[in-house]
Amino acid sequence: MPKINEIYYSIQGEGTRAGEPCIFVRFTYCNLRCTYCDTEYAFYEGQEMTNNEIIEEVKKFNCKLVEITGGEPLVQKDECLSLMKSLCDLGYEVMIETGGSISIADIDPRVKIIMDLKCPSSGMEKKNLYENLNHLKPTDELKFVIGNREDYDWSKKIIKENNLEQKCILLFSPVFDKIQPVEIVNWILQDNLKVRFQLQLHKYIWDPQTKGV
Repeated sequence: MPKINEIYYSIQGEGTRAGEPCIFVRFTYCNLRCTYCDTEYAFYEGQEMTNNEIIEEVKKFNCKLVEITGGEPLVQKDECLSLMKSLCDLGYEVMIETGGSISIADIDPRVKIIMDLKCPSSGMEKKNLYENLNHLKPTDELKFVIGNREDYDWSKKIIKENNLEQKCILLFSPVFDKIQPVEIVNWILQDNLKVRFQLQLHKYIWDPQTKGV
């Protein structure tokens, strides 16, 4: 059975669906330790639930958009894949947020993938599984969380080397409270970079430390 940290209803804080109501299913455990992590409480806390129990919780909210998140949900890979298939079969629009260090090859094609590539300041750059880039669909999103100019230049290099502008939707996010958003925006405009800048809306609506939002 999967171990689940929390299930809650909020708005989508990031990506192309930002601002839309969404149900979040947060899986316990993570295989990474990013320097800027804001969900350390999901590393170990949680309870085991069957797929049916999770789905019954999801059904309590009148919403068809569901995001599977963590931690790193693919640490519990078989359980995660099974749940996503069940939700898709029930007519839910399913997204998964993953850190990019575990293979996404077996994810149901109906699921929208939101994947990170870890920049140098995360401390987890060496964990990137670049093979995953081959499995991204045009509707999937690839996120770079940027904390400084080195991260930005690294991201530009990776995008160019892998022709990512033609592969999927590209997102640039600032590390919250570490870099001014305007710095990244100015760099993007100066370079005419074909990416989408974003902020974590939930951290501006609620206190940044608030859980379940």
